[in-house]
Amino acid sequence: MLKQIRRIVTENDENGKSRVLIDGIADNVITVLTEMWITGAGPHDHKTPVDMAKMSDRLEPPKGGTLFRFFQIAPESETAHLSLAERQKAGRDWFAAMGGAHLQPDTSRHSTMHQSPTTDYIVLLSGEITLVLDTEERDMKPFDVVIQRGTNHAWVNRGTEDALLLSVLVDAQHDDPAEK
Repeated sequence: MLKQIRRIVTENDENGKSRVLIDGIADNVITVLTEMWITGAGPHDHKTPVDMAKMSDRLEPPKGGTLFRFFQIAPESETAHLSLAERQKAGRDWFAAMGGAHLQPDTSRHSTMHQSPTTDYIVLLSGEITLVLDTEERDMKPFDVVIQRGTNHAWVNRGTEDALLLSVLVDAQHDDPAEK
C-alpha cells in the first residue's frame, strides 16, 4: 500500500493575506505515483556539461527557471537568548546573505517571513517544522508536503533537532508587469 502523503497548498485571500487552501491526504494516485501538483513545462537544456548547482547563488530561481535543493532549519531555541530586535536583525541579515532581502514585505508575524514569486514544492524529511502564514500555522511531520504558491511564509522549528527539508522552486508569474 502506498504511503499516504499529507499536502498543504497555500493561497492568498482577497486581502492579499496568505492562508491554507488545501490540507489533506493527496488522493490522485496513478499506479505507484501520488500526484502532488503540476505546472506547465518549459524548455530546459539537458546537454550542458556544467555543474549547474554551482550557478545558484540566491534564494530565488532564475526567471523562468527552477531550483531543487535541500534546506535545514535549526531549532528556534538556539536563538531564544537573543532579544526581539536581535532576532529581527538576524532574519534580515540571513535573507540578505541569500540575495533575498527584497523578499521580506511583512515580518510582523515572524522575523523570517518571506514571499517570492515562485511555486515551491517542499517536503519535510526529518525533524519538526511549523509553516507560519499571515493568518494561520500548520505543524508538519516528516513526509508532509507543502505547495507554497507565492505566499508570505516562514519555516519555524520548535523542536529539539534540526529539520531537513527538500524543495523545488519554480519561477512563477510576477505581479509587476515590468518584470514579465
